[in-house]
Amino acid sequence: MAVYERTYRPYAGPITRERSRFLVLPRYAFEEVFRSRLLVAFLVACFVPPLAGAVLVYLRHNLSALAFLDLQAAQVLPIDELFFRSLLSIQGTFAFLVTMFVGPALVSPDLRNGAMPLYLSRPFTRREYVLGKLAVLVLLLSGITWVPLLLLFTLQAVLDGGPWLAAHGQIGWALFAGSWAWLLVLSLLALAVSAWVKWKPVARITLMVLFFVLAGFGTAINEALDTRWGSLLNLGALIDVVWSHMMGLAAASSGGSAPPLPVWAAWGALAAACVAALGLLARRIRAYEVVR
Repeated sequence: MAVYERTYRPYAGPITRERSRFLVLPRYAFEEVFRSRLLVAFLVACFVPPLAGAVLVYLRHNLSALAFLDLQAAQVLPIDELFFRSLLSIQGTFAFLVTMFVGPALVSPDLRNGAMPLYLSRPFTRREYVLGKLAVLVLLLSGITWVPLLLLFTLQAVLDGGPWLAAHGQIGWALFAGSWAWLLVLSLLALAVSAWVKWKPVARITLMVLFFVLAGFGTAINEALDTRWGSLLNLGALIDVVWSHMMGLAAASSGGSAPPLPVWAAWGALAAACVAALGLLARRIRAYEVVR
């Protein structure tokens, strides 16, 4: 075809709605994430604890199964706040491991390969970019935390009836809000690390430093000074205080004779970690002009 016969033709296809435009990023990111058979196998293994919990719930309400196993209902693990708190802790650990695997690869390739101008030169804002990347982790972690745990809570409430639900109704809210608090902290910190550390192995080491080395340093401060405020550096201890408070349980001690951190301090430290991560993202996710 001759050059003069090539005329401009505007795009006539469907247009993505502005409010859901950020979901374009998770759609393509999930294609890359699920190429790893190891990750898929691990995600499947993450459902084993909730399934085991469902079996325990079933056994407590099935007399024939208990008789076959020669068990009494009292011998089966009680389904209460401690039961769901333990499952939440297990699923929270799985969420951290998934974040370690997926998080470092979300932002760093775009920065390393100079793709950010391509994103932001289109009708795509920095906020939508961060929301799109954040949605990848939020959806993955939701699928292994509050979603299966709330289904298990619903199963227990249906089988045990109104009296149990009236006595333990706060568990459902604790599972939902506690999971969201943890997955937001994990996701934002992982994105911030991915934005500042270009290489995935180093980014994973950085996440381990944030969650383990700082926790050890905080424990050493508690032991040396007989205080509890060193736990502000321990993200695991902070979320433990939050989860225990939501469940109406006592949080673990901060070390030595010091009591656990107050709930307001735990919430404040977690919020500060999220704000710091957003600040680091804002400094790295920005448009710039490419001059040739």
